[in-house]
Amino acid sequence: MQKRVALVTGAASGIGLAVAESLANADYQVVMADVNAEIGGQQAGRIGAHFVKVDLTDASACRALVAEAVERFGSVDVLVNNAGIQHVSPIEDFPEEKWNFIISLMLTAPFLLIKYCWPHMKQKGWGRIINISSVHGLRASEFKSAYISAKHGMMGLTKTTALEGGPYGITVNAICPAYVRTPLVDNQIDAQAKTHGIPREDVIETIMLKKAAVKKMIEPSEIGDAVLYICSDSAGCMTGTDFTIDCGWTAC
Repeated sequence: MQKRVALVTGAASGIGLAVAESLANADYQVVMADVNAEIGGQQAGRIGAHFVKVDLTDASACRALVAEAVERFGSVDVLVNNAGIQHVSPIEDFPEEKWNFIISLMLTAPFLLIKYCWPHMKQKGWGRIINISSVHGLRASEFKSAYISAKHGMMGLTKTTALEGGPYGITVNAICPAYVRTPLVDNQIDAQAKTHGIPREDVIETIMLKKAAVKKMIEPSEIGDAVLYICSDSAGCMTGTDFTIDCGWTAC
């Protein structure tokens, strides 16, 4: 039987890389997309995936990415919208151009990739779209206006497309993790320390894990495992949901 094809964005490191590894190990043909060609290409070679360098803030590049995956492998069966960046800044100091960049990367690009993958999934009568959202897609925190707005928007996109995809065998779900042990999160620590006026070593305990019942960082492989479950037949009736992995953050 022909391998299913999975397209993962932001796949050069962190959550995206863990998801790509999980899918490759489960015998999917994986297309890894990222702006970092050097690291992304190396990682793709290591796990036997195909790498595409792409700027997802360019609408034409989103279309070309899907077209390349289809031309090379015949279809896209699984889309994992993961690419994103973090920011920590009071709203009065936040540049407008950075707002536009984050919304383009983290909300508009997922919409476009869903749009371009949709006909191929619809034709097959099967598809899995998985949006890597965040606990911040369900809850707000200060100093992250653009990030939280994008993640809340992604939740609306998830629910709407789930309703449209159901009749065609396409499920759409969002994974909402709390802080995951990734380079992206590690790079936030200094910014959080500066913004909140606390030492760097206090950020994880007093900011990142403050609202969690389980006081630990999530491992990227846990997100990879969640993606595999959502892609499985056991999750065929699961759509329009927020698959929350937040160490109890949203329990209260």
